[in-house]
Amino acid sequence: MTTTAMLRAFCDAVEQRNGRAFAELFTEDGIYHDVFYGAFAGRVKIAEMIDDWFYRTATDFRWDMHDPVTDGTTLYARYTFSYKSTLPEANGARAMFEGVAIMTLRDGQIVCYHEVANTAPAFVDLKFAPERIAKIVAKQGAELKARPAMRRHLT
Repeated sequence: MTTTAMLRAFCDAVEQRNGRAFAELFTEDGIYHDVFYGAFAGRVKIAEMIDDWFYRTATDFRWDMHDPVTDGTTLYARYTFSYKSTLPEANGARAMFEGVAIMTLRDGQIVCYHEVANTAPAFVDLKFAPERIAKIVAKQGAELKARPAMRRHLT
């Protein structure tokens, strides 16, 4: 499968609420690190993330990958992502954000998915209270500081 075909299959599976097809893009021991929900390890949990977690408070997903770059082991792609929220305070608003997908690959499958996303516009779209936004951003900051790559920046 080409990189472009894999990325389209990735996005289509989310849009179609097809967790099984999404999980099949990952190795058996694959891990998906979601910016909101955390890590999901293994195909069963990754499929549940799509079918249950993503669709718990949202519908009508749209996901597009742009400008992919890969060396065969690591894949980077800028993405645009949106969904209609079913949260009461959002009043059916479409939450939109962009980010960069970072994937580690092995034999044409995803071993690890990680993302860096600008989630702030989505929080405004969803009409989250400032205190709620601050709590989410603080959690994201704590997770960033916990990464081994940040050790040198903390001293």
